[in-house]
Amino acid sequence: MVDRISALDGHYQSGRFGTDGDTDVGLQLIRDLQLQQVAAWPDTIKKAADAAAKAAGADEAPAPGKAISGERGAILRSEPLKWWLVGVDSMQIDSGQGAVLDLSHSRTQIRITGPKSTTLLNRLLPLDLRDTNFREGAVASSAMHHVGVTLWHSASGYELFIPRGFALSIWEILFESALQFGVEVV
Repeated sequence: MVDRISALDGHYQSGRFGTDGDTDVGLQLIRDLQLQQVAAWPDTIKKAADAAAKAAGADEAPAPGKAISGERGAILRSEPLKWWLVGVDSMQIDSGQGAVLDLSHSRTQIRITGPKSTTLLNRLLPLDLRDTNFREGAVASSAMHHVGVTLWHSASGYELFIPRGFALSIWEILFESALQFGVEVV
């Protein structure tokens, strides 16, 4: 197996920063990301959806803008004809039904947690992240400082998927913005 080096290596320091006392934001680099993209053809969307759900160990594939956690990983509906499989080793699909692309090395995943995580992200993303609009299981493609990102509200917090080439600049923006709340980097 390839020993992956994070785009944040050498720039990622664990600890507590910002305000004294309690920290209201947690930032965590998720290492060894396993990310597969499954793309369907318009006339094979049901078959591709079933194959993606099976690979994740889920009963069904989610609707656009949603995610479902299965026995072997999570499945996110990132676009109308595409799903992302997070934590799934690999997946195969007949080329007549769709295509699979390994995105594991092309993205950096940051988990954002804590009582002020929504406030932090609302200052950086043009999304309405109130619980009534972006509940657990929601997925959105958006932009942070002109960089296309994908945000998933998982059971663990907010999962931010950033293109590898922009990971350091987005990390610096997240970290500097989180300092006002007190941030713990784990």
